[in-house]
Amino acid sequence: MSPHDAVKLGPDVLSLVAFDRGREKHTGGGSPIAGGGHPRWPRTPLRVKRQSRAVQLRSVREHFLRQVVDTKDFGKDDQPLRVLAYSLVPSPRARPDEDWGTLQAEAEQRGYAIAARLHDVAVPVTTTYFPASCASGGVYTPPWDRPGWREAERQLREGLADGVIVLDRYHISSDDDEYHAVIKHLGEHCRAFLHLVISEEPVAPT
Repeated sequence: MSPHDAVKLGPDVLSLVAFDRGREKHTGGGSPIAGGGHPRWPRTPLRVKRQSRAVQLRSVREHFLRQVVDTKDFGKDDQPLRVLAYSLVPSPRARPDEDWGTLQAEAEQRGYAIAARLHDVAVPVTTTYFPASCASGGVYTPPWDRPGWREAERQLREGLADGVIVLDRYHISSDDDEYHAVIKHLGEHCRAFLHLVISEEPVAPT
């Protein structure tokens, strides 16, 4: 089954359900706090959890980059890795020209060769839904329902490029589980990697 078909529940929703049922596991360290007839464990701050998840996501992404580099013998025989420059613009009238300049500069610095440029509009009229996290704060289209991203995956599967370069993770998805699924799909099914100009950061509070 493709990771795209998986049903997602936000991690915050799951932890709240477990807490209400008195089944939440202690993961934060420290000593129990007395009170109310039952000991309470100090909860891990949300900011720390987000930072930890960002580190995990970056580790997964870099794992697939290393796999591609090892397979392609990057740096040998003057054969650069080929990447697809991808951008998500906020409206049909917006142009990704500024993103292209940034992505081109990053690719040159890393020794990548840009094979093609692809972009999508953030909020098309059709095929939209509300992600479980509602991190985007509005109607949202998952990557695999965007024509530009589908074309990127097609080119990667056919071996026309080795990876995708984007400005930041939010051009892919602001939802951690969805973003993780995309990274794994690229690495496991397309034998490709994702490169970010701006590395993963915790999602800002909404």
